[in-house]
Order: sequence, then C-alpha cells, then structure tokens
Amino acid sequence: MTTDVDALLTLDAAHVWHPYASATAGVPPHVVESASGVRLRLVEADGTRRDVIDAMSSWWCAVHGYGVPELDSAATGQLQRMSHVMFGGLTHEPAIRLAERLVAMAPHPQPERAALNRVFLADSGSVSVEVAMKMALQCFAADDRPRRRILTVRGGYHGDTLHPMSVCDPDGGMHTLWRGTLPEQIFAPLPPAPADPSSGLDADAGEMAAWKDETARLFAEHADDIAAVILEPLLQGAGGMRIHDPECVRFLAELAREHGALVIFDEIATGFGRTGTLWAAERVGVTPDIMCVGKALTGGYLTLAATLCSDEVAQRISDRTGAVMHGPTFMGNPLACAVALASLDLLDAERLTRAAQFEGALEAGLGPLRSIAGVKDVRVIGAVGVVELEGDVDMTRATEAALAEGVWIRPFRGLIYTMPPYVCTDDDLATIVRGVKAAVRASVDAGYRASEESR
Repeated sequence: MTTDVDALLTLDAAHVWHPYASATAGVPPHVVESASGVRLRLVEADGTRRDVIDAMSSWWCAVHGYGVPELDSAATGQLQRMSHVMFGGLTHEPAIRLAERLVAMAPHPQPERAALNRVFLADSGSVSVEVAMKMALQCFAADDRPRRRILTVRGGYHGDTLHPMSVCDPDGGMHTLWRGTLPEQIFAPLPPAPADPSSGLDADAGEMAAWKDETARLFAEHADDIAAVILEPLLQGAGGMRIHDPECVRFLAELAREHGALVIFDEIATGFGRTGTLWAAERVGVTPDIMCVGKALTGGYLTLAATLCSDEVAQRISDRTGAVMHGPTFMGNPLACAVALASLDLLDAERLTRAAQFEGALEAGLGPLRSIAGVKDVRVIGAVGVVELEGDVDMTRATEAALAEGVWIRPFRGLIYTMPPYVCTDDDLATIVRGVKAAVRASVDAGYRASEESR
C-alpha cells in the first residue's frame, strides 16, 4: 500500500476534528496503516513504517488485539445475513443471544439482591450511562415528590454527552466549561485510596472514617431528592485513574438502600476482566440495581454498549411511566451484537486469568518509579498500570519516548498509563514497561529543564 502521508495529514488538519483537541492547533496525529495482533503499523512521511505495541488497547476496548480470526468470522458471517435493522417493533437472534449472555455473565455477589435480568442495548458507553440515569429518574417520576438528582463521588468520569457530564468530577474533570448548564448533582468526597498498595486495597482507617462521616451527612441532607448513586467500582477511569478501597463502594450501596435510592455501577472501563475479575462488582461484593457496560464488549471492533437492570427496576418503570424514553437508531445493531457474542466467547477463564496476572508484571516493572523525583504515585490493579507525575505530562516528549521503545501510549493531564490487550506476551509486557518508563523519564526531565530555565 502506497500512502502519501503528507497529503493525508494536510487533509486531516483541514477537515478532521479529533477528540479532546483544538481544531486549529496541536500536534499532528500519527497515521496508522494497519493493525495486527497487539501492534499498530505507523507510517511516516518518508515512507518509513514501524510496528508499535498498542499499550492502550485503543482506549481500553481492543482486549483481544487486532485481526482476531473469531471476530473477523463473526462479522463477515453476520454481514451475509444482515448488517442492520431497526430495533423498534423488530428483533433478531444476535441481540436476543447477546442479552441472554450478558444476563448470565452479570455479577451477583449478593444473592439476596435482585439479579440484573434486563438489557437495553445502546450504541456507546456514554449513551448507556444516559439510559441508566433515565431509568433511575423514571423509577421515581410518578411519585408525589419525584427524586431528581444523582449522587456520585468526586474524581469520576461517566461520558461526554450532556447528562453523564453532570456526574463527572465538577472541578478537576473535562467538563468545567459547562458548569451552570448541566443538571446540578450531589458530589461526595473523593474516595480514600489504599494506604499501602503493596499490601492490599485497604485505606487508612482515619481517612475512611472521616470520608464515611461526610458522605453519610451529605446523603442524609439530600436523601429525599437522591434517585440513585452512580460510581465506577474500584477504579475511576478517565477522571484520574484512581483506585479506591472497596469498602467505599459497599458503604455507598448501603446508604443508597437505606434511603431507598438505586445503585448504578459504571463498569464500562472496569468490566470484562480489566481490574482482575470479570467485574469489579465481584471484588467489591455488591450487586447493583443498574449496570453500564461497553468498551471491551465487541473487542474494539464495533461500537456497542448496554445498560443492564433488575426486573424490579424494569417493572417500576413499566408500571409508572410505561417505557424508557430512549431509542438510538443503531440500537441492537445485529453486526455489533454478533461480534460481541464472539468477543465474549474469547473471555474464557484462561484469558481472564492471564489478564489478572498482568498486575504482578506491571507492579514489578512500574513500582520502582515511585522513588523517582517528579513521580507522585504509581497505581496498579489487574491489567491497569498508572504513573502519576507531580506536574502535567509533556505530551510530545512522553509520546515520542515511548514510540522509540516500540510502544504507543496516550497520556493525559499528569498521567502516563497502560491498559494493554489481554493477549500480550511476557515480552510484550516488558516492552510496554520500558515504554512507560521512557515516557515518564522524558516528561520528568522536560519538567526539570523548564523549572531550571524559569529561575
């Protein structure tokens, strides 16, 4: 394949608006020519090609890598039958089988709680959160005094559409521009982090007690207006890649149920094995009333997400307001559903165990960075490794340093991190660790030089 990279990048700069980027300024993106296994083939302006490990799993979704025969076969087989059909008034086997599979896989660590038995198929993670919030609010819509607000914790991220933005971190998140426009939600303090990550997930007892006191006070103050609690169990994603003590999740769930509110888990990033078990809900020991899934659902092949809820939630909505008033054009897309089924087939015990084992390699490789000046913290859980710097990452230097080691990463704010595909070999993981270390050193060195020059 002959690629005129300069011409492509000129067109890109003229017409394409990339995510979280200015339309008129910024670093030109790298051109990807192809992808196979866990590697992307980048092509440069001079025609040079280099293969680099995708340490991001394409924003955490390509857990099986690229060019996966089972997923290719599922896609081509479904294309021969039908690529799409509207989901209003019609149904089809791929959607039905996928709903059946998700219900069977759904977490249920609290047998006394109603199981997640209903599935609403959405077309993106943000939409699945939108639907979850609508479900919660509709459960109370017919009451004499409807509950109209959602409680969450600071530091979270739940998507970029308008309603999910309202439950993202109100100060340190990406949506402060919209303050005053978004619905006003209720924010509990940032959950306490593990006191000693090397020995477990338990937070400092004093910090935990103070957090519980303030959260309980806040909940009691607004209890009559809180329809649901929404949170990312165990690991906050794009809001800051923070790990929190599972007791925080259990405590919030208990508060919600004590006050008659619903519990929503956003497992879009944490689900399908990313935090060391199939669901983070299993590690925290809580069965939610509503759960959002996405990212790895189709193995990164097609956009698809889902909102699961209990029969109780479905019944309350159906009895009180009749229907969930949401219906994406591509809801239940049969092509995406067929690929999702094949992707879930690949998430067997062996692959999930392999992903969980990444934790040891990432901790061994990245842990020593804790002693480097300019590094604020190193966090590892399951197949997630995060290095937080004291200041912002130098994006250009960090990215190029990692690429020089054969690794593609996408840092943000002060975070350099990896969420590798589950099919990485030990050698791949070692290469990823080298790439992250190189990015950290390049960014820290750049910050040090800038500090010296400013004196």
